[in-house]
Amino acid sequence: MKILIAGSNGMIGSAATRHLIECGYEVIRLVRTTPGPGEVWWDPDAGEIDTAGLGGFNGVIHLASMPWPMRWTAKAKERIRANRLATNSLLAASLAGCMHKPQVLICASGMGYYPSSGDDVLTEDSPAGTSFLARLQQDGEAATTPASEAGIRVVHLRIPPVIGGSTLQRVGFQAGDGQQWMSWVGLDELASIIEFALRTETLIGPVNAVSPNPLPNAEFATVSTRALGQKPGGVMPTFVVRLVMGEMGDELILASRRIQPTRLLTAGYHFRFPDIAAALLHERGCIDPVEKSPAVGTR
Repeated sequence: MKILIAGSNGMIGSAATRHLIECGYEVIRLVRTTPGPGEVWWDPDAGEIDTAGLGGFNGVIHLASMPWPMRWTAKAKERIRANRLATNSLLAASLAGCMHKPQVLICASGMGYYPSSGDDVLTEDSPAGTSFLARLQQDGEAATTPASEAGIRVVHLRIPPVIGGSTLQRVGFQAGDGQQWMSWVGLDELASIIEFALRTETLIGPVNAVSPNPLPNAEFATVSTRALGQKPGGVMPTFVVRLVMGEMGDELILASRRIQPTRLLTAGYHFRFPDIAAALLHERGCIDPVEKSPAVGTR
């Protein structure tokens, strides 16, 4: 299969690109810089893309996103929203206009689609929230409508905090009272989920790309530090989270989202590292990785 991927240089994009190549896919990168061999150019800010280079792909993966600032000022939120809508709408509309359309478009969305829900279990059928983050994810998903109307299978991966890379240094602290549920996914696991979504025709629309074993924040911190052999990270009181991060702290650190990957499990995906300790050890290289092949996740 020939795959086009946007955001290939980010943490998730790099892992996904590496995994797809190991699985035998031909991967072409969608880039903002002058394109070289194996690359296609776009400039979402200007609403421009090399339409001639978009044809002939079996699938397209959209993981591109601007860096988010620590605090969401009004201007920061405008930039975040504009970036999400510009990239999603430009790519979806351009693919819809191709003579040789891809079979599938996979777009990164986020767990912020759901409201903070205490101990309630959230699935893909749960209602959306009303916060800035929830509206951002709703509108970002809706911006891909031209692709689905053109007959392209569109998958929205609602992604939680990803465990891997530099995030391994920030997993051991408790925020607030620690009772809020934390949904998460391992970096290599997410790469496998992306590959699974590419080739699983029954997956369409929202898909929770989360481990089936979320944990309360305090337990997550305890298990994480023990698994990594680190000292406990201590407690960051609620007022400190809000002082440092403002609205972003409430939405991403203090909110409680107990999410289940219902559609992935129904489609037959088998998690390689469903437990946080095993996922952390794998990301640290302490566990031999499961052999990667086009059949990963279906055993």
